[in-house]
Amino acid sequence: MNPEARLESLGLTLPPAPPKGGIYKPVVITGNLAYVSGHGPYRGPGDYLTGRVGADLDLEAGRQAARQVGLAMLATLRQELGSLDRVGRVIKLLGMVNSTPDFPDHPKVINGCSELFAEVWGEEHGIGARSAVGMGSLPGNIAVEIEAIFELRD
Repeated sequence: MNPEARLESLGLTLPPAPPKGGIYKPVVITGNLAYVSGHGPYRGPGDYLTGRVGADLDLEAGRQAARQVGLAMLATLRQELGSLDRVGRVIKLLGMVNSTPDFPDHPKVINGCSELFAEVWGEEHGIGARSAVGMGSLPGNIAVEIEAIFELRD
């Protein structure tokens, strides 16, 4: 099943593609790779999931924020590429968690995005290399920011 059909079968609705927050391109394509700029947990105009994991948010809320980041990234990819069917596989994710200094479970938070991509592209193509780190703060106090690299189909 292709990614667009899989989204529909999963009953997932994408938010609008997030607005740019600075001077950058949301997606840069070089060769058959799409580099996606950092995204936050965007739900719609002016609506982001915010707070520090380990203080304002628990692990599950952080995981849901990372899933929301994934949905926002999918919206940007669809807007930039015309269809998610152009994406062949996830290559790499870098997940940054707005967390307290003692919060130990950054990878479990970023699993929210990884699990979503595995649902959309399947485990073989939806799970790539990954890093998950904690940050002292993120722009606008968003809970999670993730950037990604995707391989495109010809």
